[in-house]
Amino acid sequence: MLLYLTEWLADFYSGFNVFRYLTLRAILGVMTALVIALVVGRPMIRHLRNFNIGQTVRDDGPQSHLSKSGTPTMGGALILVAVAISTVLWADLSNRYVWIVLLTTLAFGAIGWVDDYKKLVQRDPRGLIARWKYFWQTLVGIAAAVALYVTAQAPAETALLIPYAKNLTLQLGPWFIVLTYFVIVGSSNAVNLTDGLDGLAIMPTVLVAGALAVLVYAAGNAQIANYLLIPHLPEVGELIVFCAALVGAGLGFLWFNAYPAQVFMGDVGALALGAALGVVAVAVRQELVLFIMGGVFVMETVSVMMQVISFKLTGKRIFRMAPLHHHFELKGWPEPRVIVRFWIITVVLVLIGLASLKIR
Repeated sequence: MLLYLTEWLADFYSGFNVFRYLTLRAILGVMTALVIALVVGRPMIRHLRNFNIGQTVRDDGPQSHLSKSGTPTMGGALILVAVAISTVLWADLSNRYVWIVLLTTLAFGAIGWVDDYKKLVQRDPRGLIARWKYFWQTLVGIAAAVALYVTAQAPAETALLIPYAKNLTLQLGPWFIVLTYFVIVGSSNAVNLTDGLDGLAIMPTVLVAGALAVLVYAAGNAQIANYLLIPHLPEVGELIVFCAALVGAGLGFLWFNAYPAQVFMGDVGALALGAALGVVAVAVRQELVLFIMGGVFVMETVSVMMQVISFKLTGKRIFRMAPLHHHFELKGWPEPRVIVRFWIITVVLVLIGLASLKIR
């Protein structure tokens, strides 16, 4: 929105042309989202507390979590507000990628909001019934996949890029829709499973979003893409503004979510953030790199799957409790130690993922 204003003002003063640069608008996107999150955060927490929208803690989990009962939840709405406003202000709103990514993120946030509302306001422990939750996730995920597929303007936009290999891609055709669906929905639920400790999910999300911003910028710039031997996707560069807004909003939320948390993000935030990472990775054709960089989310998801399968087949549990972060808590690790070590793992994995730009 402000891009159009600065373009008009550039007719009167050429200095406003600086706002055409993606890097500047990305920086402004980070700062705008961060300020919004910091300004809105405290009133939102107070509002949630006044309406008794607080976390219900299971009594079969780590005993240290019992003190968290009643902590305001649904704080993920703060992230969505900051991301949406910052993106609309600084991104090129004529860009199809911006709208597909933003609407997908908000749609998954809406699904999470309904789930949280039923659990925390209507006091229905089931929340949004699982089959309906997955139905709506599937509907939105397929809609995003179809939108990306039918608007693709070059074969590279629907090909699978193999990381660490030079000029190796697989043309997917209609299978692109299937892969995209699984990436978006899988990423959404993986982040949701990880959101169990103070700051555990949001910092890896910020790190991965920042790395995706680098990949987006590289793919959107013809010279950089040709130099790095990655597909050049002319329009995708505009997503750096969205990724930057996600980083800023995430850091602003972490201000209140850091241990001991004043607010939890809830499904409204976790489902949306996971979907956002998934759809951006698909847009920039880096699904496999997302799998690497988001290794913490993958480990958490796999731990739940292994636990369920093992218990159903043998009646025994592999982990003391799933997801994986609870296993380490029950082994005696203090919560901050689990959180920071998972952050460190994410930093390493993000660097490995970014290395795919040069190691070919």
